[in-house]
Amino acid sequence: QVRLVESGGGLVQAGGSLGLSCAASGNILSINVMKWYRQSPGKQRELVAGITSGGTTNYEDSVKGRFTISRDNAKNTVYLQMNSLKPEDTAVYYCNADIFISSWRNYWGEGTLVTVSS
Repeated sequence: QVRLVESGGGLVQAGGSLGLSCAASGNILSINVMKWYRQSPGKQRELVAGITSGGTTNYEDSVKGRFTISRDNAKNTVYLQMNSLKPEDTAVYYCNADIFISSWRNYWGEGTLVTVSS
């Protein structure tokens, strides 16, 4: 059974920084793309950033230049460093990954809350 566990959320003032991490555990043979999504109250869940197993990254336009996604394949962990945070970054942040155990499946973490005060 696979679990994705996020950590690092919390309260920060506008302009500050936070780092999130997400560790995948279980009988994992391979992980392909790992992503971070976020969802604010009353809004749809949106893709924030993604990273392939080879390290290719992509970002949602509003976070480009402020957020950095990275991963440690040996630890099955993905990170999201968030700088210059804005109140509109307030959301629950979810980890997502394509993982191979006996077949490829997509998995979600339970989310971690990030609150940016003005």
